[in-house]
Amino acid sequence: MRKPFKRLLAMLCLLCIGPVAHAADDAQLIKRGEYLAIAGDCAACHSEKGRAPFSGGHAIGSPLGTIYSTNITPSKTHGIGQYTQEQFAAALRRGVRADGSNLYPAMPYTAYARLTDEDVAALYAYFMQGVQPVDQAAPATALPFPFNIRMSMKAWNWLFLDRKPFEPDPSQSAQWNRGAYLVQGLAHCSTCHTPRNVLMAEQLDRRLQGASLGTWYAPDISATALQGKPAWTRAMLADYLATGHAANGATAGGPMLEAIEKSFSRMTRDDLEAMATYLLPAGPAEAAAPAAASAAPAALTPVQGDDTPQALAAMSAGARVYMNNCASCHNTGGQGLNGLPSLQQHPLLRQPNADNVAMAILEGVLPEHGQGMIGFAHTLNDAEIAAVTNYLMQDLGGSKVSISAERVKTLRAGGEASPLLWLARGGMVLLVLALLVLAVWWRRRSARTVG
Repeated sequence: MRKPFKRLLAMLCLLCIGPVAHAADDAQLIKRGEYLAIAGDCAACHSEKGRAPFSGGHAIGSPLGTIYSTNITPSKTHGIGQYTQEQFAAALRRGVRADGSNLYPAMPYTAYARLTDEDVAALYAYFMQGVQPVDQAAPATALPFPFNIRMSMKAWNWLFLDRKPFEPDPSQSAQWNRGAYLVQGLAHCSTCHTPRNVLMAEQLDRRLQGASLGTWYAPDISATALQGKPAWTRAMLADYLATGHAANGATAGGPMLEAIEKSFSRMTRDDLEAMATYLLPAGPAEAAAPAAASAAPAALTPVQGDDTPQALAAMSAGARVYMNNCASCHNTGGQGLNGLPSLQQHPLLRQPNADNVAMAILEGVLPEHGQGMIGFAHTLNDAEIAAVTNYLMQDLGGSKVSISAERVKTLRAGGEASPLLWLARGGMVLLVLALLVLAVWWRRRSARTVG
């Protein structure tokens, strides 16, 4: 009787332990998926103030018009609650929705195509079980003709989508490969930092070499650029991703500041260091990193500079705007003041254009949490912003780059319109004309044949 009893007891234990272990595995998978969603910065596009997390509705400005992000909660009416894991993977890595229609590449599926099956499964578990369903529709995207025809994306994907998942490089370290996987895939750095061709596809031969986002400029983050002046180290890069500040004086603003707040600052230090390892080969600068530029001084910094009437009268227009609006925080010569950042030798002043300086002045640099720089869009006109931007770039930064009031006006309005819309419409007009000419020729040919 003892043996059957023991067997029964063992079976009962297995029946009890099995579901507990399975639940623990599910919880771990969901937790991993949550971290991957943070690394992928999903909330930046799919969460909007005033709406529930991941319920979409965020307006994404594009050269072709406004694209609204979709609801990716597990709602079965307005979200992705009806998606199978295979359909979720297709949307994530190929830009194809469950109904078969195509997503626009504002959703960085060209980068997410690098994700492993295991990570896709973890993300699916998180969005289906770790996110609250929200039965609220997001605004519909309505791009102008012909881009409202989503079928056109099939041709775009055939031309530009690389579906191969990430393959580790056996000649590199595990840390380097982890960084490559994050930079190329989840973090989709190339989406902003790589210039695009006339069809809005990334120019892969210029990967990470800097690109305009319409208003803000995503700088060159190739190894060559990072090893230039002011030189970066891997530690600086990791610090910058974690905090938005680096020891060489760099400070984040615009879309990069948003990515840091919502994604990079919430990632593990190991992953940030892996990204830095991939982006920047080790060099001599690693051994001698300067002290943190953002560290607050021990005592109050005195205001420096000549403010006599003679000196004020001799000021340029840009210097005068600077003195009236900027010196109270950055000191009269840009040295920084009472813990606020120095502008002298700031990496922002060494970019190939002045767009980011002008945008920082227009919009400010305001983190969601904590203090930042206010914007001057409502107090300074285009000429004044151009003047102070040129003063910063040239007088403080030693750059030859300048900006015009007309360019500031364009930035204030949201950037330049893409010529792609007119090229597409012009191409369609030419196609219609060609078809008409062909039809007339065929009709005349047929008439001659009959006669």
